[in-house]
Amino acid sequence: MSPAPEDLLPRRSAEICRGTLRLLGHLGYYGLTEMTLANNRRADIAAIGPGGDIWMIEIKSSIADFKSDHKWREYMDFCDRLTFAVGDDFPQELIPPEAGLIVADAFYGAVIRDAPEAKLVPARRKAVTLRFARLAAARLTGVADTGWTPADDGLTSPLT
Repeated sequence: MSPAPEDLLPRRSAEICRGTLRLLGHLGYYGLTEMTLANNRRADIAAIGPGGDIWMIEIKSSIADFKSDHKWREYMDFCDRLTFAVGDDFPQELIPPEAGLIVADAFYGAVIRDAPEAKLVPARRKAVTLRFARLAAARLTGVADTGWTPADDGLTSPLT
């Protein structure tokens, strides 16, 4: 029995996310997934470029997902540009002109339309960058701590 199309949406979103993150890295941007903003909205991907510019990516895995979600405009106050990332079968004409467009699969993506740029004011840029850095550090700490056991002979401590 094949899964229902709606059962495949979480996997489809994950595939689009992976390909988009790979594309962003190629462009010199490094991103975090599921970053909560100061307005309590959660960006699917927040990325920072080499010059400190901030790019938010909203992933849409289906037309229904796109039509049911109107909160994307609330991300615009926290980034220099906002882009939608979709699969190759998504109708591109649905993406609003005030946002960019990336088409991605599990392996890579392509920027189809650049997002208009609206520079953040310095205080907001600092706050978003600090939030990004702290989230990245917290996640890296969690990864470093995963799987540790007291019998792990490979660990050293400045306290011993």
